Amino acid sequence: MRVGMTYDLRSDYLALGYSLEETAEFDREYTIDALEAAVRDNGYEPVRIGHVRHLVAALAAGERWDFVLNVCEGLRGSGREATVPALLDVYGIPYTFADPLCACLTLHKGVAKRVLRDAGVPVTPFVVVSTLADLDAIDFDFPMFVKPVAEGTAKGIHPQSRVTDHASLRERCTWMIETFQQPAIVEPFLPGREFTTGVLGEGPTAEAIATMEIVLLESAEAFAYTYTNKEEWEGRCALPMADAEWSARCGAIAVAAWRALGGRDAGRIDLRADAHGNLFVLEANPLPGMHPKHSDLPILSAAVGLSYTELVGRILRSAERRARA
Repeated sequence: MRVGMTYDLRSDYLALGYSLEETAEFDREYTIDALEAAVRDNGYEPVRIGHVRHLVAALAAGERWDFVLNVCEGLRGSGREATVPALLDVYGIPYTFADPLCACLTLHKGVAKRVLRDAGVPVTPFVVVSTLADLDAIDFDFPMFVKPVAEGTAKGIHPQSRVTDHASLRERCTWMIETFQQPAIVEPFLPGREFTTGVLGEGPTAEAIATMEIVLLESAEAFAYTYTNKEEWEGRCALPMADAEWSARCGAIAVAAWRALGGRDAGRIDLRADAHGNLFVLEANPLPGMHPKHSDLPILSAAVGLSYTELVGRILRSAERRARA
C-alpha cells in the first residue's frame, strides 16, 4: 500500500524568516527520515508529500495514495491542524490521527475543556480572555496561569505565565493577545505534580500505554513545563515513568478524555495535580510529536517495550482499518 506523508519541515519555515518559537511544532528532517524508514519497515511504500500547499498541488495533479500519514501542524489559525484532514476528506483519502472536528476541538483549549467538563472529565475552572473586559468573569483566586488558547509545544508559556496579582494578570493577558493574535486562557495555577499519558487506539479500543512525570530540575525555569524547558528538556527536566498508582489514575482520566474528544490512532493527554493530589486534564494532543528520541509519545512507547517501528506500525494499521472500511 502507498502511504503518503504530509508534514511541516521546520527548516522550510525558518528559511522564510519565521522564528524558533513560531516553528516550534514543526518537524526536523531527522524525524521525517525516521518516519519514512518506519513506514517502509512495516511493509508499506512511503511517498513524501510535504506541507499543505504541496498536498494541494499533488491532489490537483491527480496523485493519490491508499492513505496518508499526516503530521502537519499548520501555520496559523484555530483550524490549522484540520486543514490537511479536511482536504483529504474532500478527496476520500483516509489518514492517520485526528479528523477535522477533533483537530479543531483540541487545539482550542477553552472549547476542549467545555467538552471534557460536560463529559465528566476533571478540568479546572477557566476563562477565555478575548479582551480585558473578560477578566471580570474570573471567580477563582490567585495564583493563576495564563497561556494562549490555541497553541501547542508550550508556545507562549514562560515563568511569567504564573501570575499573582491583578496587574500582572492584565499585563500577561495583554501580551498574550497581542503576541499570538488570539485569546488567552486563564486558569487556577496547579502546584502539584505534572504528567503526560500516551494513548493508543480510538473509541472503545483506546488504551493508556504509559505515563511519565515532568520533573523540573534546579536548572529549569520555574513553575511549569515552559517553552524553554521543553526545547532544552535534557538539561532542565527529568522524565521518569510514573509509579503504578499515578499511572492508573492518569490512565483512567486520559482514556476518558481521549474518547470524549474523539482522538484516533495515538496521542497524549497532559495532566496536573492540585495541592491535594486531585488530577485535572491540562490539554490533549491528538497529533503527537514523532521524533524517535525526543518526542513524548515515542519515549512512552519505548518505556513499555514498544519500539519506534512498532509504534508507527500500530498507527498505520489503525488508519488502514479505516481505509478498508
